[in-house]
Amino acid sequence: MVAKAQAVTAKVARLTRDFAGAHKVAHQAQVRESLARVELTLALNASMASRAELEARLRAQALATHAAAHGPGRLRRNNRLNQTLDKVLARLGGVGRRMVATRSAVPAALFDQDWYREKYPDLAGNPSPLVHYLVAGSREDRSPGPLFDEAYYRSQNAMELAATSLSGLEHYVRSGAGRGRDPHPLFDTAHYLAQSPALAAGEEPLTHYLREGARLGLSPHPLFDPAWYAEQAGEAAGLAHYLTKGAREGLTPHPLFDPHWYLAQYPEIAEAGIEPLTHFVLSGGAEGRDPSPWFSGEVYLAARGGDIEPGANPLVDYLRGGAWVVAEARPGFPTAAYIASRPDLVRAGLTPLEHWARRAGR
Repeated sequence: MVAKAQAVTAKVARLTRDFAGAHKVAHQAQVRESLARVELTLALNASMASRAELEARLRAQALATHAAAHGPGRLRRNNRLNQTLDKVLARLGGVGRRMVATRSAVPAALFDQDWYREKYPDLAGNPSPLVHYLVAGSREDRSPGPLFDEAYYRSQNAMELAATSLSGLEHYVRSGAGRGRDPHPLFDTAHYLAQSPALAAGEEPLTHYLREGARLGLSPHPLFDPAWYAEQAGEAAGLAHYLTKGAREGLTPHPLFDPHWYLAQYPEIAEAGIEPLTHFVLSGGAEGRDPSPWFSGEVYLAARGGDIEPGANPLVDYLRGGAWVVAEARPGFPTAAYIASRPDLVRAGLTPLEHWARRAGR
């Protein structure tokens, strides 16, 4: 009996040692796996940060290449004599009005006559909306179409427009487009050109977008996701559709911007009849207003510290690379942990919050 007991005791001891050894090996394997995951997450994060830097250089290069190809353009001085001549020609019927349009060099594709008449009902009986815009409308801050914001363009090019007395659209066609000026707060020229649109000879980016860019699904701004928007509005719907219809219907231009939520949070904007995404891009972000329940500008800016370009929109900065340099862009939403659990977002080129909002927002 004693011998049997000793044998059992020895066997138990061996099993205990074997178990302890196996447990140690398993623990070491778990540690190695955890370290590998951390290293992989850091590598993925670094990869996305490098990608964001590359995209920034691509935007700058695309803008420089476009400017070199088109040059600054020649500006005419629309002095008082020229303005008087245009007014006289405008009274001479169809021939005179055509001469006014020809002198301006504004392509018909950039002037939306139907939209102009609907936007400004006091001009319903005007025989030539384009001539009205060139002779008077521009100086009254009337826009020639939904994708050209006259007041915005004038504010960005005030000195040159004051010196030449040109309409905003004529300045854009003759000079501004070639120098990368934006025709609308939601049309980012550098962002658009970085997608390598096949511009025709002498064509400016806005005309290309109206001609085929929207149909091809090119993005006019970081906060307008064509594929996301088309799922709600229809296959060929672009920024013009959002500005004229979609915003009023509560359609979302981007997973991280919710117009309906934005107007509900800030009713004074709704009462003023201001289109929400344009407001957020121009002033709302800088005023600390959040674009949706998915993104907190205050939390993001605190996490970013002072490492952000002055005047930059927080959400645009996040999408353009800031996502990869902050630990948390939203309370309780750690970037590294989300990347580790969803490595597919790297393959899709999405930021963590955008990836999450696409899933949670549906």
